[in-house]
Amino acid sequence: MRIAGTLAALAFVFLAYVYLTLPDVRALAKTNPKRTAFSELREREAAQAGKPLRHYQVWVPYTRISQNLKRAVLVAEDDAFWQHGGIDMEQLKISIRNDIEKGQVRGGSTITQQLAKNLYLSPARDPIRKLRELIIARRLEAGLSKARIFEIYLNVIEWGDGIWGAEAAARSYFGSSAASLSAEQAALLAGAIINPRVYSPAHPNARLLRRQRIILSRMGAYVPPAAVPVVNSQPQPSDTNEEAGAPPPPEFSEPAVEPEPTEKESPEPAESPAPPQP
Repeated sequence: MRIAGTLAALAFVFLAYVYLTLPDVRALAKTNPKRTAFSELREREAAQAGKPLRHYQVWVPYTRISQNLKRAVLVAEDDAFWQHGGIDMEQLKISIRNDIEKGQVRGGSTITQQLAKNLYLSPARDPIRKLRELIIARRLEAGLSKARIFEIYLNVIEWGDGIWGAEAAARSYFGSSAASLSAEQAALLAGAIINPRVYSPAHPNARLLRRQRIILSRMGAYVPPAAVPVVNSQPQPSDTNEEAGAPPPPEFSEPAVEPEPTEKESPEPAESPAPPQP
C-alpha cells in the first residue's frame, strides 16, 4: 500500500507539472503567432546542415481563404471538426488500438491537436508529448472559437520546404492567392498535408493524385462558416526572408510519378458519407 501511495503521489506531481508548464493559449484569440515550434525546428535543422533557411509565409484572415480549401482540409484531416471538443474519441480509440495491435502509429489527430503540436511541441512520438498535445488541444477549444482555430491552422501548417500556410502555398504552387484556389487545387493541397515534404502539389505522385480524387468526391457536403472575427484584416508577411511578392510558380504540367514513401502514413480519406454540416 505504501508503494502504491508513493507511486500515486509521484504521478500526481508529474501530471501537475505537465499541466502547469503548458502554454497559455488565450492570447491567440487576438494575436497571430509569429513563430511555431515546427518552424523553429526547421531553423535548427537548416543550421545544423549548414543550409540557407527559406521561410515563406504570408498571413491572411479566414475570410480570404477559399471555401474550397476549407472543405478539402476538413475532408482530408478532420471530418468531425465542427462536432468534437478538440479530441475525436472514436478516432483516438482506433489510433490506440492500431498502436497496440500493429505496432504502428496512424493518423488520429484532430485539426486542433495538429495545431497544438505545430505551435508548441515537436513531431516526436512519445506518450508525454501526446499527453501535452491533448491538454493543449482542450485549452485551444476552451479559449478560441472553432473558426479561429481553423484560421490559425491554415496559416501556420507546413506545405513544403520553407512554405508555411495557405497563402504561401497557393502563390508558390499555383501563382494565385488562397482566396482564389479552385476545388482541384484545394484538394491537391489538402492531400499533401499528411507529409508535405514527400507529397508536392507541384509534381504530384500517383498517391497524391488518388488522395485528390477522393477528397474532391467528398468536398461538397462541407460548408464552413463564412465569417470570423478579424484579428488583422490585411495580409501580413511573417518572418519571411523572401520578397513580399509572389515567387514564380513551379512547373505544373505533366505530374511526375514518384516512388511511394516507405514511412507509415494515416489512411486515405474514407469514402463514407460525411456528417451533416453544422
